[in-house]
Amino acid sequence: MGFKDLWRWEGKVSRGMYALVGLIGFAIKHNLDRVIAWRFGRHWDIFNYWVPLDRIARLAELSRGDAVFLGTILLASLPFVWIGVSLTVRRLRDAGLPVWLACLFFAPVLNLVFFAALCILPARAAEQSTEARPWPGPRTLDRLIPRSLWGSAALAILLTAVLGLALTLLATVVAKNYGWGLFVALPFCLGLFSVLVHSYHEPRKLGSCLAVALAPVVLLAVALLAVAVEGVICLAMAAPLAAPIALLGGVLGYQIQWHYWSRPKVEALLSVVLLFVPGFMGFEHAAGLEPPTLQVRTAMDVNAPPEEVWREVIAFSQIAEPKELLFRAGIAYPIRAEMQGRGVGAVRRCIFSTGPFVEPIEVWDEPRLLKFSVTENPPPMEELTPYGHIDAPHLHGFLVSRGGQFQLTELPGGRTRLEGTTWYRHTLWPTAYWQIWSDSIIHRIHLRVLRHIAIQAEKNRAH
Repeated sequence: MGFKDLWRWEGKVSRGMYALVGLIGFAIKHNLDRVIAWRFGRHWDIFNYWVPLDRIARLAELSRGDAVFLGTILLASLPFVWIGVSLTVRRLRDAGLPVWLACLFFAPVLNLVFFAALCILPARAAEQSTEARPWPGPRTLDRLIPRSLWGSAALAILLTAVLGLALTLLATVVAKNYGWGLFVALPFCLGLFSVLVHSYHEPRKLGSCLAVALAPVVLLAVALLAVAVEGVICLAMAAPLAAPIALLGGVLGYQIQWHYWSRPKVEALLSVVLLFVPGFMGFEHAAGLEPPTLQVRTAMDVNAPPEEVWREVIAFSQIAEPKELLFRAGIAYPIRAEMQGRGVGAVRRCIFSTGPFVEPIEVWDEPRLLKFSVTENPPPMEELTPYGHIDAPHLHGFLVSRGGQFQLTELPGGRTRLEGTTWYRHTLWPTAYWQIWSDSIIHRIHLRVLRHIAIQAEKNRAH
Protein backbone atom coordinates (compact mmCIF):
# COMPACT_ATOMS: atom_id res chain seq x y z
CA MET A 1 0.00 0.00 0.00
CA GLY A 2 1.45 3.33 -1.10
CA PHE A 3 0.88 6.72 0.49
CA LYS A 4 -1.65 7.69 -2.19
CA ASP A 5 -3.62 4.52 -1.46
CA LEU A 6 -4.40 5.79 2.05
CA TRP A 7 -6.70 8.45 0.65
CA ARG A 8 -8.64 6.36 -1.88
CA TRP A 9 -12.22 5.15 -1.42
CA GLU A 10 -12.15 2.58 -4.22
CA GLY A 11 -11.12 -1.04 -3.83
CA LYS A 12 -10.62 -3.24 -0.79
CA VAL A 13 -8.26 -3.64 2.16
CA SER A 14 -7.37 -6.89 3.94
CA ARG A 15 -7.88 -7.29 7.67
CA GLY A 16 -4.12 -7.47 8.30
CA MET A 17 -3.39 -4.26 6.41
CA TYR A 18 -6.37 -2.55 8.09
CA ALA A 19 -5.03 -3.47 11.56
CA LEU A 20 -1.45 -2.46 10.71
CA VAL A 21 -2.35 0.94 9.23
CA GLY A 22 -4.79 1.55 12.08
CA LEU A 23 -2.18 0.93 14.79
CA ILE A 24 0.48 3.00 13.04
CA GLY A 25 -2.00 5.80 12.38
CA PHE A 26 -3.16 5.85 16.00
CA ALA A 27 0.44 5.95 17.26
CA ILE A 28 1.26 8.91 15.00
CA LYS A 29 -1.99 10.71 15.89
CA HIS A 30 -1.61 10.19 19.63
CA ASN A 31 1.97 11.49 19.70
CA LEU A 32 1.00 14.44 17.51
CA ASP A 33 -1.77 15.30 19.99
CA ARG A 34 0.69 15.03 22.87
CA VAL A 35 2.99 17.52 21.14
CA ILE A 36 0.08 19.92 20.52
CA ALA A 37 -1.04 19.61 24.15
CA TRP A 38 2.53 20.21 25.35
CA ARG A 39 2.74 23.36 23.25
CA PHE A 40 -0.42 24.59 24.98
CA GLY A 41 0.94 23.64 28.41
CA ARG A 42 -1.43 20.71 28.85
CA HIS A 43 -1.21 16.99 29.57
CA TRP A 44 -2.65 14.48 27.07
CA ASP A 45 -3.36 10.77 27.38
CA ILE A 46 -5.68 8.19 25.80
CA PHE A 47 -8.66 9.14 27.98
CA ASN A 48 -8.56 12.70 26.65
CA TYR A 49 -10.13 11.41 23.43
CA TRP A 50 -13.37 11.07 25.40
CA VAL A 51 -12.86 14.14 27.63
CA PRO A 52 -10.57 16.62 25.84
CA LEU A 53 -10.89 19.24 28.62
CA ASP A 54 -11.31 19.04 32.36
CA ARG A 55 -14.06 21.63 31.92
CA ILE A 56 -15.91 19.71 29.22
CA ALA A 57 -19.18 20.52 31.03
CA ARG A 58 -18.64 24.21 30.25
CA LEU A 59 -18.42 24.08 26.48
CA ALA A 60 -20.77 27.06 26.30
CA GLU A 61 -18.23 29.15 28.25
CA LEU A 62 -14.91 28.06 26.73
CA SER A 63 -12.01 30.43 27.28
CA ARG A 64 -10.12 31.65 24.25
CA GLY A 65 -7.23 29.34 25.13
CA ASP A 66 -9.49 26.29 25.39
CA ALA A 67 -11.20 27.14 22.09
CA VAL A 68 -7.88 27.53 20.25
CA PHE A 69 -6.57 24.28 21.75
CA LEU A 70 -9.65 22.27 20.76
CA GLY A 71 -9.67 23.86 17.32
CA THR A 72 -6.04 22.87 16.78
CA ILE A 73 -6.71 19.30 17.91
CA LEU A 74 -9.70 19.14 15.57
CA LEU A 75 -7.80 20.44 12.54
CA ALA A 76 -4.97 18.01 13.19
CA SER A 77 -7.45 15.11 13.30
CA LEU A 78 -9.09 15.77 9.91
CA PRO A 79 -6.58 13.88 7.69
CA PHE A 80 -6.61 10.96 10.13
CA VAL A 81 -10.42 10.89 10.04
CA TRP A 82 -10.38 10.84 6.24
CA ILE A 83 -7.88 7.96 6.15
CA GLY A 84 -9.72 6.07 8.89
CA VAL A 85 -13.13 6.31 7.22
CA SER A 86 -11.81 5.46 3.75
CA LEU A 87 -9.95 2.41 5.06
CA THR A 88 -13.01 1.34 7.02
CA VAL A 89 -15.17 1.56 3.88
CA ARG A 90 -12.70 -0.57 1.94
CA ARG A 91 -12.39 -3.11 4.78
CA LEU A 92 -16.19 -3.41 4.95
CA ARG A 93 -16.25 -4.00 1.23
CA ASP A 94 -13.57 -6.68 1.61
CA ALA A 95 -15.58 -8.36 4.39
CA GLY A 96 -18.74 -8.36 2.28
CA LEU A 97 -20.51 -5.96 4.66
CA PRO A 98 -22.57 -2.88 3.68
CA VAL A 99 -20.40 0.22 3.56
CA TRP A 100 -23.01 2.26 5.47
CA LEU A 101 -21.68 0.59 8.64
CA ALA A 102 -18.78 3.04 8.39
CA CYS A 103 -20.93 5.43 10.43
CA LEU A 104 -19.91 3.36 13.48
CA PHE A 105 -16.44 4.89 13.06
CA PHE A 106 -17.81 7.91 14.97
CA ALA A 107 -19.68 6.04 17.72
CA PRO A 108 -17.85 6.52 21.06
CA VAL A 109 -16.73 3.27 22.77
CA LEU A 110 -18.75 1.18 20.32
CA ASN A 111 -16.24 2.04 17.60
CA LEU A 112 -13.51 0.17 19.49
CA VAL A 113 -15.52 -3.05 19.25
CA PHE A 114 -16.24 -2.23 15.61
CA PHE A 115 -12.53 -1.78 14.79
CA ALA A 116 -11.63 -5.04 16.52
CA ALA A 117 -14.29 -6.91 14.55
CA LEU A 118 -12.97 -5.54 11.26
CA CYS A 119 -9.50 -6.71 12.18
CA ILE A 120 -10.83 -10.26 12.66
CA LEU A 121 -13.55 -10.81 10.04
CA PRO A 122 -12.30 -12.68 6.94
CA ALA A 123 -12.70 -11.53 3.36
CA ARG A 124 -16.00 -12.39 1.72
CA ALA A 125 -17.43 -11.63 -1.70
CA ALA A 126 -20.51 -9.40 -2.04
CA GLU A 127 -22.63 -8.26 -4.94
CA GLN A 128 -20.96 -5.17 -6.40
CA SER A 129 -24.33 -3.72 -7.33
CA THR A 130 -25.14 -3.25 -3.66
CA GLU A 131 -21.88 -1.63 -2.60
CA ALA A 132 -22.74 1.94 -3.53
CA ARG A 133 -26.41 1.99 -2.57
CA PRO A 134 -27.31 4.67 -0.03
CA TRP A 135 -29.28 2.03 1.87
CA PRO A 136 -28.26 -1.06 3.85
CA GLY A 137 -30.77 -3.56 2.43
CA PRO A 138 -32.08 -2.64 -1.03
CA ARG A 139 -33.89 -5.91 -1.66
CA THR A 140 -35.81 -5.59 1.58
CA LEU A 141 -36.76 -1.98 0.93
CA ASP A 142 -37.71 -2.42 -2.73
CA ARG A 143 -41.19 -3.63 -1.86
CA LEU A 144 -41.69 -1.31 1.12
CA ILE A 145 -41.00 2.01 -0.59
CA PRO A 146 -43.50 2.99 -3.34
CA ARG A 147 -42.07 3.79 -6.76
CA SER A 148 -44.46 6.65 -7.52
CA LEU A 149 -43.55 10.28 -6.80
CA TRP A 150 -46.46 10.88 -4.43
CA GLY A 151 -46.26 7.46 -2.81
CA SER A 152 -42.57 7.74 -1.96
CA ALA A 153 -43.09 11.31 -0.74
CA ALA A 154 -45.95 10.30 1.55
CA LEU A 155 -44.00 7.40 3.05
CA ALA A 156 -40.86 9.54 3.47
CA ILE A 157 -42.78 12.27 5.29
CA LEU A 158 -44.73 9.90 7.54
CA LEU A 159 -41.78 7.65 8.40
CA THR A 160 -39.47 10.57 9.10
CA ALA A 161 -42.05 12.36 11.26
CA VAL A 162 -42.57 9.19 13.36
CA LEU A 163 -38.80 8.81 13.82
CA GLY A 164 -38.57 12.50 14.67
CA LEU A 165 -41.31 12.17 17.28
CA ALA A 166 -39.53 9.22 18.90
CA LEU A 167 -36.19 11.08 19.01
CA THR A 168 -37.86 14.24 20.32
CA LEU A 169 -39.45 12.29 23.16
CA LEU A 170 -36.07 10.66 23.84
CA ALA A 171 -34.45 14.09 24.15
CA THR A 172 -37.16 15.93 26.09
CA VAL A 173 -38.80 13.27 28.25
CA VAL A 174 -36.00 10.74 28.84
CA ALA A 175 -32.79 12.78 28.60
CA LYS A 176 -34.53 16.10 29.48
CA ASN A 177 -32.13 17.88 27.17
CA TYR A 178 -33.11 20.80 24.93
CA GLY A 179 -29.83 21.16 23.07
CA TRP A 180 -27.99 21.06 19.76
CA GLY A 181 -29.10 17.48 19.14
CA LEU A 182 -32.78 18.44 19.29
CA PHE A 183 -32.77 21.82 17.57
CA VAL A 184 -29.95 21.39 15.02
CA ALA A 185 -28.93 17.75 14.42
CA LEU A 186 -32.49 16.37 14.43
CA PRO A 187 -34.11 18.71 11.85
CA PHE A 188 -31.03 18.44 9.61
CA CYS A 189 -31.10 14.64 9.69
CA LEU A 190 -34.88 14.50 9.23
CA GLY A 191 -34.58 16.60 6.08
CA LEU A 192 -31.75 14.43 4.76
CA PHE A 193 -33.36 11.13 5.71
CA SER A 194 -36.72 11.97 4.12
CA VAL A 195 -35.11 12.93 0.79
CA LEU A 196 -33.13 9.68 0.65
CA VAL A 197 -36.33 7.68 1.20
CA HIS A 198 -38.14 9.75 -1.43
CA SER A 199 -35.39 9.18 -4.01
CA TYR A 200 -34.86 5.50 -3.31
CA HIS A 201 -36.14 4.17 -6.65
CA GLU A 202 -35.25 7.06 -8.97
CA PRO A 203 -33.82 10.61 -8.93
CA ARG A 204 -36.11 13.43 -7.78
CA LYS A 205 -36.15 17.13 -8.61
CA LEU A 206 -34.86 19.74 -6.18
CA GLY A 207 -38.29 21.27 -5.51
CA SER A 208 -39.75 17.88 -4.65
CA CYS A 209 -36.81 17.11 -2.35
CA LEU A 210 -37.10 20.41 -0.47
CA ALA A 211 -40.85 19.96 0.04
CA VAL A 212 -40.31 16.43 1.35
CA ALA A 213 -37.50 17.69 3.64
CA LEU A 214 -39.62 20.42 5.24
CA ALA A 215 -42.90 18.51 5.54
CA PRO A 216 -41.77 16.06 8.29
CA VAL A 217 -40.72 18.96 10.52
CA VAL A 218 -44.14 20.57 10.10
CA LEU A 219 -45.87 17.25 10.72
CA LEU A 220 -43.68 16.66 13.77
CA ALA A 221 -44.70 20.05 15.19
CA VAL A 222 -48.38 19.17 14.69
CA ALA A 223 -47.82 15.79 16.36
CA LEU A 224 -46.09 17.37 19.37
CA LEU A 225 -49.02 19.74 19.73
CA ALA A 226 -51.54 16.90 19.34
CA VAL A 227 -49.95 14.65 21.98
CA ALA A 228 -49.65 17.58 24.41
CA VAL A 229 -45.83 17.50 24.57
CA GLU A 230 -45.35 21.09 23.40
CA GLY A 231 -47.44 24.20 22.95
CA VAL A 232 -47.81 26.72 20.16
CA ILE A 233 -45.44 29.31 21.65
CA CYS A 234 -42.36 27.09 21.89
CA LEU A 235 -43.00 25.50 18.52
CA ALA A 236 -43.26 28.97 16.97
CA MET A 237 -39.97 29.96 18.62
CA ALA A 238 -38.20 26.84 17.34
CA ALA A 239 -39.55 27.12 13.77
CA PRO A 240 -37.14 29.83 12.49
CA LEU A 241 -34.23 27.62 13.56
CA ALA A 242 -35.53 24.16 12.60
CA ALA A 243 -37.04 24.93 9.19
CA PRO A 244 -33.90 26.31 7.45
CA ILE A 245 -31.78 23.51 8.93
CA ALA A 246 -34.23 20.89 7.65
CA LEU A 247 -34.05 22.48 4.20
CA LEU A 248 -30.25 22.37 4.40
CA GLY A 249 -30.48 18.65 5.13
CA GLY A 250 -32.82 18.33 2.15
CA VAL A 251 -30.30 20.06 -0.13
CA LEU A 252 -27.60 17.65 0.98
CA GLY A 253 -29.97 14.72 0.45
CA TYR A 254 -30.69 16.01 -3.06
CA GLN A 255 -26.95 16.16 -3.80
CA ILE A 256 -26.44 12.62 -2.50
CA GLN A 257 -29.26 11.10 -4.53
CA TRP A 258 -28.25 13.03 -7.66
CA HIS A 259 -24.64 11.89 -7.24
CA TYR A 260 -25.72 8.29 -6.83
CA TRP A 261 -28.11 8.17 -9.78
CA SER A 262 -25.80 10.10 -12.11
CA ARG A 263 -22.68 8.12 -11.20
CA PRO A 264 -23.54 4.59 -10.02
CA LYS A 265 -21.23 2.80 -7.57
CA VAL A 266 -20.14 6.05 -5.88
CA GLU A 267 -20.29 5.71 -2.11
CA ALA A 268 -23.21 7.51 -0.45
CA LEU A 269 -22.60 7.02 3.24
CA LEU A 270 -24.41 10.04 4.61
CA SER A 271 -27.80 8.37 4.37
CA VAL A 272 -27.17 6.89 7.81
CA VAL A 273 -26.55 10.27 9.41
CA LEU A 274 -29.86 9.75 11.22
CA LEU A 275 -28.02 7.27 13.45
CA PHE A 276 -25.91 10.20 14.57
CA VAL A 277 -28.84 11.97 16.25
CA PRO A 278 -29.41 9.72 19.30
CA GLY A 279 -25.66 9.43 19.79
CA PHE A 280 -25.27 13.20 19.70
CA MET A 281 -28.13 13.63 22.16
CA GLY A 282 -26.55 11.05 24.46
CA PHE A 283 -23.23 12.87 24.35
CA GLU A 284 -24.90 16.17 25.22
CA HIS A 285 -26.71 14.55 28.12
CA ALA A 286 -23.55 12.87 29.43
CA ALA A 287 -21.46 16.03 29.04
CA GLY A 288 -23.97 18.03 31.13
CA LEU A 289 -23.26 21.30 29.37
CA GLU A 290 -23.23 24.16 31.84
CA PRO A 291 -25.27 27.13 30.57
CA PRO A 292 -23.82 30.64 30.79
CA THR A 293 -25.34 33.31 33.01
CA LEU A 294 -27.01 35.94 30.84
CA GLN A 295 -27.95 39.53 31.67
CA VAL A 296 -30.74 41.85 30.56
CA ARG A 297 -30.73 45.52 31.56
CA THR A 298 -33.56 48.00 30.92
CA ALA A 299 -33.61 51.69 31.93
CA MET A 300 -36.28 54.39 32.10
CA ASP A 301 -36.35 58.02 33.27
CA VAL A 302 -39.02 58.81 35.86
CA ASN A 303 -40.34 62.31 36.56
CA ALA A 304 -40.15 61.82 40.34
CA PRO A 305 -37.38 61.92 42.99
CA PRO A 306 -35.58 58.69 44.05
CA GLU A 307 -37.46 58.55 47.38
CA GLU A 308 -40.83 58.31 45.62
CA VAL A 309 -39.54 55.77 43.11
CA TRP A 310 -37.97 53.65 45.85
CA ARG A 311 -41.31 53.16 47.61
CA GLU A 312 -42.79 51.72 44.42
CA VAL A 313 -39.73 49.58 43.68
CA ILE A 314 -39.74 47.58 46.88
CA ALA A 315 -43.45 46.76 46.64
CA PHE A 316 -45.52 47.92 43.69
CA SER A 317 -49.31 47.71 43.44
CA GLN A 318 -51.46 45.61 41.12
CA ILE A 319 -50.67 46.14 37.43
CA ALA A 320 -53.52 46.20 34.92
CA GLU A 321 -54.11 43.19 32.70
CA PRO A 322 -51.61 43.14 29.82
CA LYS A 323 -52.57 44.17 26.30
CA GLU A 324 -49.42 42.77 24.66
CA LEU A 325 -50.05 39.71 22.50
CA LEU A 326 -46.93 38.05 23.94
CA PHE A 327 -48.34 37.96 27.47
CA ARG A 328 -51.89 37.16 26.40
CA ALA A 329 -50.52 34.16 24.49
CA GLY A 330 -49.18 32.62 27.70
CA ILE A 331 -45.79 34.13 28.58
CA ALA A 332 -45.64 34.78 32.34
CA TYR A 333 -46.04 38.44 33.29
CA PRO A 334 -45.66 40.40 36.58
CA ILE A 335 -48.79 41.35 38.52
CA ARG A 336 -47.60 42.92 41.80
CA ALA A 337 -44.74 42.85 44.35
CA GLU A 338 -44.91 42.33 48.11
CA MET A 339 -42.18 42.98 50.69
CA GLN A 340 -41.83 41.04 53.95
CA GLY A 341 -39.52 42.96 56.29
CA ARG A 342 -37.00 45.68 55.54
CA GLY A 343 -33.27 45.77 54.91
CA VAL A 344 -30.89 42.94 54.10
CA GLY A 345 -32.55 39.60 54.82
CA ALA A 346 -36.05 40.80 53.95
CA VAL A 347 -37.93 38.79 51.34
CA ARG A 348 -39.54 40.29 48.29
CA ARG A 349 -42.21 38.29 46.45
CA CYS A 350 -42.85 39.30 42.87
CA ILE A 351 -46.17 37.73 41.87
CA PHE A 352 -46.37 36.60 38.23
CA SER A 353 -49.29 35.14 36.32
CA THR A 354 -47.83 31.64 36.80
CA GLY A 355 -46.74 32.02 40.43
CA PRO A 356 -44.37 34.00 42.70
CA PHE A 357 -40.63 34.71 42.44
CA VAL A 358 -39.11 34.52 45.94
CA GLU A 359 -36.36 37.16 46.21
CA PRO A 360 -34.25 37.45 49.39
CA ILE A 361 -32.72 40.93 49.63
CA GLU A 362 -28.90 41.06 49.46
CA VAL A 363 -28.31 44.82 49.17
CA TRP A 364 -30.63 47.47 50.64
CA ASP A 365 -29.11 50.87 49.89
CA GLU A 366 -32.12 53.18 50.16
CA PRO A 367 -32.91 54.96 47.84
CA ARG A 368 -30.16 53.93 45.41
CA LEU A 369 -29.87 50.16 45.03
CA LEU A 370 -32.06 47.14 45.77
CA LYS A 371 -30.35 43.87 44.88
CA PHE A 372 -31.75 40.38 45.44
CA SER A 373 -31.20 36.74 44.63
CA VAL A 374 -33.95 34.41 43.46
CA THR A 375 -34.62 31.17 45.34
CA GLU A 376 -37.89 30.13 43.69
CA ASN A 377 -38.97 30.49 40.04
CA PRO A 378 -42.49 29.95 38.70
CA PRO A 379 -42.99 28.40 35.25
CA PRO A 380 -41.93 30.85 32.52
CA MET A 381 -45.16 30.42 30.58
CA GLU A 382 -48.52 28.76 30.32
CA GLU A 383 -48.36 26.95 26.98
CA LEU A 384 -50.94 27.85 24.35
CA THR A 385 -52.51 24.49 23.56
CA PRO A 386 -55.83 22.92 22.47
CA TYR A 387 -55.83 21.16 25.84
CA GLY A 388 -56.65 22.80 29.15
CA HIS A 389 -53.07 22.47 30.39
CA ILE A 390 -49.88 20.68 29.42
CA ASP A 391 -46.81 20.10 31.56
CA ALA A 392 -43.95 20.41 29.05
CA PRO A 393 -40.55 19.46 30.51
CA HIS A 394 -38.96 22.75 29.43
CA LEU A 395 -41.31 24.62 31.80
CA HIS A 396 -39.37 23.25 34.78
CA GLY A 397 -35.86 24.54 35.32
CA PHE A 398 -35.03 25.42 31.72
CA LEU A 399 -35.38 29.21 32.17
CA VAL A 400 -34.23 30.23 35.63
CA SER A 401 -33.74 33.69 37.10
CA ARG A 402 -30.66 33.83 39.35
CA GLY A 403 -31.03 37.37 40.67
CA GLY A 404 -31.90 40.95 39.89
CA GLN A 405 -31.59 44.55 40.99
CA PHE A 406 -33.14 48.00 40.74
CA GLN A 407 -30.67 50.88 40.55
CA LEU A 408 -31.89 54.46 41.08
CA THR A 409 -29.79 57.43 39.93
CA GLU A 410 -30.81 60.97 40.81
CA LEU A 411 -31.14 63.31 37.83
CA PRO A 412 -31.44 67.12 37.73
CA GLY A 413 -34.91 68.57 38.22
CA GLY A 414 -36.08 66.01 40.77
CA ARG A 415 -36.04 63.17 38.26
CA THR A 416 -34.70 59.58 38.53
CA ARG A 417 -33.04 57.15 36.16
CA LEU A 418 -34.51 53.74 37.06
CA GLU A 419 -32.61 50.73 35.80
CA GLY A 420 -33.75 47.12 36.19
CA THR A 421 -31.38 44.18 35.68
CA THR A 422 -32.02 40.42 35.60
CA TRP A 423 -29.40 37.68 35.62
CA TYR A 424 -30.73 34.39 34.35
CA ARG A 425 -29.80 31.08 32.73
CA HIS A 426 -31.53 28.83 30.24
CA THR A 427 -30.54 25.31 29.19
CA LEU A 428 -31.66 25.61 25.58
CA TRP A 429 -29.07 25.29 22.85
CA PRO A 430 -27.87 26.91 20.62
CA THR A 431 -27.66 29.54 23.36
CA ALA A 432 -27.22 32.46 20.95
CA TYR A 433 -30.46 31.63 19.11
CA TRP A 434 -32.63 31.11 22.18
CA GLN A 435 -31.12 34.16 23.88
CA ILE A 436 -32.76 36.31 21.21
CA TRP A 437 -36.15 35.14 22.48
CA SER A 438 -35.37 35.10 26.20
CA ASP A 439 -33.72 38.54 26.22
CA SER A 440 -36.68 40.02 24.34
CA ILE A 441 -39.19 38.47 26.76
CA ILE A 442 -37.33 39.62 29.87
CA HIS A 443 -36.92 43.12 28.42
CA ARG A 444 -40.69 43.33 27.91
CA ILE A 445 -41.25 42.14 31.48
CA HIS A 446 -38.88 44.89 32.67
CA LEU A 447 -40.78 47.50 30.68
CA ARG A 448 -44.11 46.40 32.14
CA VAL A 449 -42.76 46.83 35.69
CA LEU A 450 -40.78 50.03 35.10
CA ARG A 451 -43.68 51.76 33.37
CA HIS A 452 -46.02 50.91 36.25
CA ILE A 453 -43.49 52.12 38.83
CA ALA A 454 -42.98 55.34 36.86
CA ILE A 455 -46.73 56.03 36.60
CA GLN A 456 -47.31 55.39 40.31
CA ALA A 457 -44.28 57.45 41.44
CA GLU A 458 -45.22 60.41 39.24
CA LYS A 459 -48.80 60.21 40.47
CA ASN A 460 -47.63 60.22 44.12
CA ARG A 461 -45.40 63.21 43.42
CA ALA A 462 -48.28 65.14 41.94
CA HIS A 463 -50.25 64.65 45.15
